Amino acid sequence: MGLARLGPHAGPRRIGLGLAAVGRPGYINLGRDRDLPADRSIAALRRRSHELLDAAYAAGMRYVDVARSYGLAEEFVAGWVAGHPDVVVGSKWGYTYTAAWRVDAPVHEAKDHSVATFERQLAETRALLGGRLDVYHIHSVTPDSPALADAELHRRLAGLAATGVTVGLSVSGPRQADAIRAALRVEVGGEPLFRSVQATWNRLEPSAGPALAEAHAAGCFVIVKEAMANGRLADHDAEAIAAVLHQPWATVVLSGAATTAQLASNLRALSVTQIPGVTPEPPEDYWRTRSTLAWS
Repeated sequence: MGLARLGPHAGPRRIGLGLAAVGRPGYINLGRDRDLPADRSIAALRRRSHELLDAAYAAGMRYVDVARSYGLAEEFVAGWVAGHPDVVVGSKWGYTYTAAWRVDAPVHEAKDHSVATFERQLAETRALLGGRLDVYHIHSVTPDSPALADAELHRRLAGLAATGVTVGLSVSGPRQADAIRAALRVEVGGEPLFRSVQATWNRLEPSAGPALAEAHAAGCFVIVKEAMANGRLADHDAEAIAAVLHQPWATVVLSGAATTAQLASNLRALSVTQIPGVTPEPPEDYWRTRSTLAWS
């Protein structure tokens, strides 16, 4: 059940497919004008998502990452996953998609980590994915997030975990390590609550590495997102993903490919043995740059 379907964390199973870039018409990855068709209708992006899912599955990948705020990504996966019983699906709650399928929307998502949002979005996710929801993360937790201290929310999350869903959190911002360590201290009934951690780690922003190692040592499923820094490392994509695969604490690294050619290139990371060095940026500088990336 759940994560057990993923089997050994080796080979292509260490690379997952994230649908942030194709579940909605706008995102902050660089190069979207050439990666996506001019037609970004729901039907066109559903086809693109299914093409990527088919290619990922054929390559041996078995983890898929979506979120309530990724437009219709959950719906796209729901229409595909029924025929693939060995695929593990992770989703996230805490952001609401607000762009109404527009690239030029003034606001694309709204963040709220309240109990009410959890209950609403869990119902929405369940309506689409049913029993195929395996991992449910709080989306984009920072050290000041109320989700880290809300005892009622923790009780509700523990109730979800009791049904067999792995409860976790994704983190963001220059203090990812602080958020991870705070999450590792959260317990319900004397047991750790969060059993999965998703974080940004790449060669420009590796600061969360020690905390992710601690999460892994504590038995958490560790998922790395944004290995290519939202396209800033795309010219050396296989090396960027290989750098994550070489970290002993990384369970799965996400490919955010928007084309099947990109996915094939990402998978070359499995054979990369030498990774040239890259000078990291101070976390505050990295996240400041990320915040200026335009939705396109």
